Amino acid sequence: MKPNMHPVYQAINVKCQCGNTFETRSTTGAISVEVCSVCHPYFTGKQRMVDTAGRIDRFRRKYAAEPAAKS
Repeated sequence: MKPNMHPVYQAINVKCQCGNTFETRSTTGAISVEVCSVCHPYFTGKQRMVDTAGRIDRFRRKYAAEPAAKS
C-alpha cells in the first residue's frame, strides 16, 4: 500500500448550540451542530404539540374561496 494515503483520524470536540460538548473522532477539525442528544425533543421527551387541525382548517379556508379553473 502507498504510505500517507489515508487522512489523519483524530479526536475532536463537537459543540452544540445548547452549550453541550462531547468528544468524538473524525478526519475534520472541530464540528459545530445545531441539535444534539441533550437538546433534541426526541431524546428529551419535551415534544411540541403541532396543531394539525388548525393547519387543515387554514388549508380549506385558503383553497375553498378560489373559483374552479376554467378550461
